[in-house]
Amino acid sequence: MENFKRRMLNFISLGSGSSGNCYYLYTETEGLLIDAGVGIRTLKKHFREYGLSLARIQNVLITHDHADHVKSVGSLSRDYGLPIYATHRVHVGIEKNYCVRCKVSPDRLKLVEKDVTFHLGSFTITPFNVPHDSLDNVGYEVKCGDITFCLLTDVGEVTEEIKPFIREANYLVIEANHDIEMLSGGSYPRYLKDRILGKTGHLSNLECAEALAQNATAKLRHVWLCHLSEENNHPELAKKTVEQTLRSYGIVPGKDFQLEVLKRKSPTGVYELK
Repeated sequence: MENFKRRMLNFISLGSGSSGNCYYLYTETEGLLIDAGVGIRTLKKHFREYGLSLARIQNVLITHDHADHVKSVGSLSRDYGLPIYATHRVHVGIEKNYCVRCKVSPDRLKLVEKDVTFHLGSFTITPFNVPHDSLDNVGYEVKCGDITFCLLTDVGEVTEEIKPFIREANYLVIEANHDIEMLSGGSYPRYLKDRILGKTGHLSNLECAEALAQNATAKLRHVWLCHLSEENNHPELAKKTVEQTLRSYGIVPGKDFQLEVLKRKSPTGVYELK
């Protein structure tokens, strides 16, 4: 029983959206943070609320170099001595990002390569390419025991390269950024609308739904919709769009797998990934 408890995998979303993105996977003995776009003080507060400590984090994975994903990465490397894993180009982007005032400590900079699997303790991690208008961007597949967790955020389009990772996932965090009609009819300038709608922009509710409908397998147990736009989406609309599309394919959320929407500025509860 004790050995089982140590390997039990838990998941918390600590923020998901343009205000800050941060996700935490942990067991009794190991902690893995994915993205660090939430302020250190806020992170400490959230961790305390869960009876956790930042000292439990052992490694940090970064998807890409935009500020809402890397705000606290330098402080985590310098103040907490944490290794920061990202592609070379993402590290270059972090170094150049003026929003990241505290840069990653050189001795804590760790490189990952797309499609090259590596191990951090009990975690087996595979970064893979995700199209976005950052300097570089990856999704992460994280395996722990017999559980496969996958995170896909800031996705311009779901490529053929991405689809196998959706098919392998037991637990999936995937972007549902905007409703196309809300964005098209909204107040954003034309250039910004074009950027978001482009193949290196963000995934719409419908595109997210189609990706799930076409690639979900019996392995999939839980899906969380992430990185919703505050201006061009609503949680209820995102969930409804995805649910309706899935049902048109004969997939029933709540029966075939659970479907939830992550909050933009507040943490979720603790999910036990079994």
